[in-house]
Amino acid sequence: MGKRLENKKILLGVTGSIAVYKACSVLRELQSMGAEVKVVMTQSSQKFVTPLTFETLSKNEVATELFPDNRVVKTRHISYAEWADVILICPATANIIGKVASGIADDFLSTVIMASRTPVIFAPAMDAQMIKNKIFISNCHKLESFGYTVLSTEKGELASGLSGPGRLADCHLIVHHTVRALLGNTTLKKKKIVVTAGATREFLDPVRYITNKSSGKMGFSLAEEAALRGADVCLISGPSHLTPVDFLTYIEVETVEEMASAVIKEAEDAHAVIMAAAVSDYTPEKTYNHKIKKDSDVFNLKLKKTVDILSRLGADKKGRILVGFSLETDKGEENSIKKLHQKNLDMICLNNPFEEGGCLGTATNKITIYYSDKKKTELSVLPKWKAAEKIVDEIEEMLDRGKGKNKRKTDIEQKTKDKKEL
Repeated sequence: MGKRLENKKILLGVTGSIAVYKACSVLRELQSMGAEVKVVMTQSSQKFVTPLTFETLSKNEVATELFPDNRVVKTRHISYAEWADVILICPATANIIGKVASGIADDFLSTVIMASRTPVIFAPAMDAQMIKNKIFISNCHKLESFGYTVLSTEKGELASGLSGPGRLADCHLIVHHTVRALLGNTTLKKKKIVVTAGATREFLDPVRYITNKSSGKMGFSLAEEAALRGADVCLISGPSHLTPVDFLTYIEVETVEEMASAVIKEAEDAHAVIMAAAVSDYTPEKTYNHKIKKDSDVFNLKLKKTVDILSRLGADKKGRILVGFSLETDKGEENSIKKLHQKNLDMICLNNPFEEGGCLGTATNKITIYYSDKKKTELSVLPKWKAAEKIVDEIEEMLDRGKGKNKRKTDIEQKTKDKKEL
């Protein structure tokens, strides 16, 4: 994600769960994004990991006592609460959730939360029996009704030896929610945006397929950026090792046909479609249902064209904004502008794998944007999240100008309004 949290201050509250060690990874990831992190530990959390660990990682003193060394430290809890841009409780026990839900502030962490006026996120971790407890569930609902965020736990093997819900959410998801609390807005609220990402696979036999080097990072970055702005985002991706944020709809596909089917369905009521996926241009004419044996020195593979998803959408735009990506190694501008007009796009983003900054599989990208009105914007080498910001800025500006107004959705809304008035 790069340094997108530079100058942001995060208070990490650590409570007594075996998952405390995972908070170290969350802290490091937040720091890698430029955030300053201070840690508050409860007494029970120190039984699992010492304050020295978090002091070493955060480069800040760890707060553990409301009244350290029997001294009255005036309004220390207030200064911590005012310092933080967001408070993340990770891991959060049933005890801290119950105390905050009941308005109890009997230690330093619960007192800081009580004094805070910034967003507070709870990432619970506990045994399955505790996570299913009706009192705990009621406390979570109560916190959410007050505006706090309570993340879902994962299912899996637990410290007790049992298997079920209660595992701490994936560290990347916890970080994504923290980013959302810090950077999220509503500039794209009530707008649906479909984004494609990653590579597709065209199978030759049960174990072999044609694909490419795309990691999906550009598409995932675009989807997250649109979601951070309040859009209703549907991310459709080929197989990827990336973890999608859980505040969008995620559809995983493999082949071009599967991607085309999902995109055409989801684009029906979309305001914008961003095709960032590296879709296979060709597929084997014949697919074998058994593994092909190495019986001869030469194997002739016959290929046929795959469906062009953007061309199909461009032929019947229905008022959507259409954005394509053009990966070219030569005649980049000429070929991109040609695609822009042939596919009836509003924007096309050109990148070249041979240029410094890369595109496929890298953390950065160098993009030139071409528009249907003949304008052109050249971006320098940027982290993909930053390039995503620039692209979504352009889409947002188009939407503000009235472009991307989905006619079908508008017609349905108008008919519904007319019926209510009658």
